[in-house]
Parts: sequence; structure tokens; C-alpha cells
Amino acid sequence: MEHIRNAFNNIAAEYDAQRQYVIPQMDKYYSAAVWAAESAEKNPAILDIGAGTGLFAALMLEKFPAAELTLLDISEYMLAVARERFSDRKNVRYVVSDYSRSELGGKYDICCSALSIHHLITEDKRLLFHKIYAALAPGGMFVNADQVDGETLYFRQRYIEYWNEFLRSGPLKETEHAEILKRRNSLDKNEKLSVQLQWLHECGFVDVDVVYKNRMFIVTVARKG
Repeated sequence: MEHIRNAFNNIAAEYDAQRQYVIPQMDKYYSAAVWAAESAEKNPAILDIGAGTGLFAALMLEKFPAAELTLLDISEYMLAVARERFSDRKNVRYVVSDYSRSELGGKYDICCSALSIHHLITEDKRLLFHKIYAALAPGGMFVNADQVDGETLYFRQRYIEYWNEFLRSGPLKETEHAEILKRRNSLDKNEKLSVQLQWLHECGFVDVDVVYKNRMFIVTVARKG
């Protein structure tokens, strides 16, 4: 995982500024993920897995302003940006760790993640889903905004073509575009959506569903019964 840590340390400063030109329909994507998260607690304990600069966490805090937030990421530079973002908040904890190998702690009312888990190899993704289930309190929710592979080679190729067209249509410089493609080709290990839904059921989650899908960009939600 050291190559992932190094890659995101290198782009921490410009990460947020590029997001809307990298992720199609970014606002709808993140809005669906925030909408999916629910908790009966007034100050829910939220774990953001692969939290990066805290972009997703900031949106979650708009919905749950009294939340106790834990940001977990392998990149200390990305979390440094998050520390600056939340410098005026007290109930935020920062953990620099490889979440594919470390324990998650808990119990959390919500575990969430955005555009991170797809970097893991298949078996590590499946095992992480089990760890998330164990880290949630009864009734807790897992919201995952991520990338998936096409269910067939045909759709895998069409999804990539769609994404490439979106990247070309934006204002990114040629060097930035090339770096994004390099990162995608070397770090992304997308899994099929159907397989991930099966894993969630296998863990024991109930109320498993897909609340957003735009080609390979999806938001799944699952509740611990």
C-alpha cells in the first residue's frame, strides 16, 4: 500500500480543486451519498474510511453537525489538509493508517467512504466489508460512494470511454489529465457492483441497495440489523 500512500501524498494540495473536473455529476454523486446516511443519534459517531482531505466528511457534517467524526486515511498529507479544513472543530479525530490491515475500532453509527475502497485488491475489499460490519453499532449504516467495474467487458469499455470524454471536456491541463490517467491505470482495482452487493449480504447487512449510479460511479447503502 506504500505506492498508494505516496501517490496521494503527492496530490494532496490540489486534490479538492480537481474533483469536479474528475468526477462526472459530482454534486449529485455526493448528495446521494449524504442522503443515504441516516442515524437516530443526535451526535452520531461517524467513521470516514479513506477520508482524504475531508471533502465527504464536510458534507456529512452539514447533515449531522453534532457528529463525532473519525477520519481514517493512509496519507498523512491528505489528512493534513483535512486538519486545516476542520481546524475550528473539536470532535474530529485523525488516524493515519492502512485500513486494509488495521482495526477500525467502533462502535460507529455510520461508516462511510468515498472513492477509496476501489484501490484495494478483491480479497481485501471483501474482508474490509466484514470489518465495517463488525465496527458498526446495531442499526448502523455503511454508505459507500465508489467506482465499480462494468458487469461485462462491453460495459467496462463504454464506462471508460464515458469517463475519458468527461475528462477531456474539462479545463484540466494536459499534464494533469495524463497524471489522472496514470493514477487510474496503476491504482484502480474496480470490482463489479453485483459482487459487492453479494458481499454486503454475506456480511449480514440488511436494507442493501444502490441509491445512485452513473456508469461506474455508484453509491451503495447497507444497514446492520
